[in-house]
Amino acid sequence: MPNTIAIRLNQQQLELLDGTVSRLGLADREQALLEGLRRFVDPESASPSAPASADRPRHATAPDREVLRELTIEPGTGKALELRRGQVLRIAQTVGGQCADFNCFNLTDYKEFFHTGRTRHMHGLHPSVGDFLWSAPPRERPMAAIVEDTAGTNDVLYPRCSGFLFEYQYGLPVHTNCHDIQAEAQREYGLTPDDVHDSFNFFMHTGVDTAGRPFIAENTATSGDYVELLALMDLLAVPNVCGADVMATSSFELKPLALTVMQGVEADWALLEGRRELASFANQRNPDMFVNRDIKADRELRSDPAYEPAFTNVPLAVTTISLELPDVDAAVVDHLVADGAYGHDPGAVVRFVWHSWWIREYMQGPKHFAAGAATS
Repeated sequence: MPNTIAIRLNQQQLELLDGTVSRLGLADREQALLEGLRRFVDPESASPSAPASADRPRHATAPDREVLRELTIEPGTGKALELRRGQVLRIAQTVGGQCADFNCFNLTDYKEFFHTGRTRHMHGLHPSVGDFLWSAPPRERPMAAIVEDTAGTNDVLYPRCSGFLFEYQYGLPVHTNCHDIQAEAQREYGLTPDDVHDSFNFFMHTGVDTAGRPFIAENTATSGDYVELLALMDLLAVPNVCGADVMATSSFELKPLALTVMQGVEADWALLEGRRELASFANQRNPDMFVNRDIKADRELRSDPAYEPAFTNVPLAVTTISLELPDVDAAVVDHLVADGAYGHDPGAVVRFVWHSWWIREYMQGPKHFAAGAATS
């Protein structure tokens, strides 16, 4: 392989590359590419990762909070609760083994609501203490934080159960289900079944097998187990008793759940001190930032004859960088090409490796990348 290779990068990739040149105080793009290649194959040079959820601080002792409201929700029911910023909602087992489906909306703008997908992206399939409940794009804000979780089995992989599922899978056209329970509970606040969205499944014990198939295991929560959520904005919180009694979700028996609303204390906020997720970001967009701010009042869809597309960074422009590799680096790239894990074109391999190194060393939040060096 010749020591000079061609690397194709678009303008967005170049922006990241140029920022790295500045970050590391390097001379040019070529030096930054070489630096990334060398650091990728030498993981000892990587920066330490952010602490995992299990390493984040927890309450040393149970906080002394003022209780504002207590109630119990029975099987087949849910309850819409106004939860003000700084208040804490505890969802507790009364018997044990019961899944609690949970949704929430911004109390002053219901179009901002909890989103399982972004929460799953940020915290994995089983969020717990120190993790956040995120709103859907384009808002993408932390709506609440988990400040305590005594069971440690939560799920954001499975969607809410529905009447259709029980009719289709079990031949039971009339059956308790989370979609209908949620819809009925939030109807108190003028919301419709179309406003229901996938839930955070507290106490639900799930996983993914070696074939990539998700599974539901026996619910392991015991009597008295609880989760506590600190509201980071004014919320309409809607917990419900999951209606799935013919699945393992609640160990095949539906039980009541106890709800307690408390006034949060300084110790709750202290658990989140310094968290990057609580900063403000330009891309947390509200309706004032939309090109089209009008909410459709009718259902029919019609083309706008005046529409002109205006996509971000389109067209993407590609630049080819000619990179001269010293012999030792050329040998590394040779090995990576022969291995084939990152491609077979030298330029594509270096591009893959450089971005992988950047993710490992500098990316904030979940990295979703576990590739290691392939030099042996």
